[in-house]
Amino acid sequence: MKALSYAVKTLLITVLLVLAGSTIGTLNASAAKAPRTVSSYESWLNQQVHHKLAMLPWYGVFDNLQYGINGSDVILEGQVVTDVTKSDAEAAVKSIEGVTRVVNNIQVLPVSPFDDQIRRAEYQAIYSQPQLSRYALGVVPQIHIIVNGGHVTLEGVVANEADRDVAGLSANRVPGVFSVTNNLRVG
Repeated sequence: MKALSYAVKTLLITVLLVLAGSTIGTLNASAAKAPRTVSSYESWLNQQVHHKLAMLPWYGVFDNLQYGINGSDVILEGQVVTDVTKSDAEAAVKSIEGVTRVVNNIQVLPVSPFDDQIRRAEYQAIYSQPQLSRYALGVVPQIHIIVNGGHVTLEGVVANEADRDVAGLSANRVPGVFSVTNNLRVG
């Protein structure tokens, strides 16, 4: 009964966060070094992958999905709270016309009540800041909170360096956190 209660609580939290929306990061080191001209197919494929991942039903603020495109191959990266999100991401990308192969390197984070407590506390600490509350609005929250073994990583995009710093400071104030890595990008 206790496990069911935990599962129900986790499901409810996930559903609420999914309703808040999500954001997708792009991991493509070769694209960063490549010339600015991108083939129309790669541009189209990038939009399709981004859309498919953003529409995943269980993708939320505690997940981080990134991807790279190499021709017609798509490489999925990141961290997710449930294995369903990992498999749904792969299936969604495989369904895109023209995708020949999907490499699924998404890490499923271990189940941990301790990490779940930190996730909730981090969410409250970050999104309760007046300066940061706007990032929780809309379909795509821009700050993702990844917790693994008490270590927190912030991923996403913010408007300016001050917001990045406030998010990092807020995350560092949560009790029980071993470390915070602030990977937020200003964009």
